[in-house]
Amino acid sequence: MRHRTICIVFASTSITAIAAVMVTPAVGQQAVASPSQQAEVERKGVTVMPFDQQRAMHMFQQTPTGGVQTVLSRDGDFAQIAAIRSHLRQEADKFARGDYSDPATIHGQQMPGLSVLKTAGQNLRVAYQELTLGAQMTFTTHDPATVKALHDWFAAQVSDHGSHAMMMK
Repeated sequence: MRHRTICIVFASTSITAIAAVMVTPAVGQQAVASPSQQAEVERKGVTVMPFDQQRAMHMFQQTPTGGVQTVLSRDGDFAQIAAIRSHLRQEADKFARGDYSDPATIHGQQMPGLSVLKTAGQNLRVAYQELTLGAQMTFTTHDPATVKALHDWFAAQVSDHGSHAMMMK
């Protein structure tokens, strides 16, 4: 019982920290998809993402060598966290092989950055990491065209996911 209480307090503290970060302004001005586009993305997302999008937050951070995509549970539910981790672990494996079929299913084949990412090959490293409330993927490259593609791809996801996603500083 004592261990369970500690986990709940830690998750609660982490959620508070996430809430504080979520009010931090995004980098630059992000275009926002129409409400109908966001609804379509959420509808298609159900077929690819095994977690509840309403109870998750996608966070993207652009870096000089690529970026970090983080998905966290908003409520600390253990099943939700496990689903997020499983999904991101699978996506990291696929992305490392150049398979971006899941984002294409959700966002469309013409999603910004996608064609470059599919062909990046050894120019792009994708690393998976578990976090307390979810998981993250770190994308690293030294190819300027691939960095730009990642940044464009991140911005498109933030736009399409609306209130379920944000760009971090």
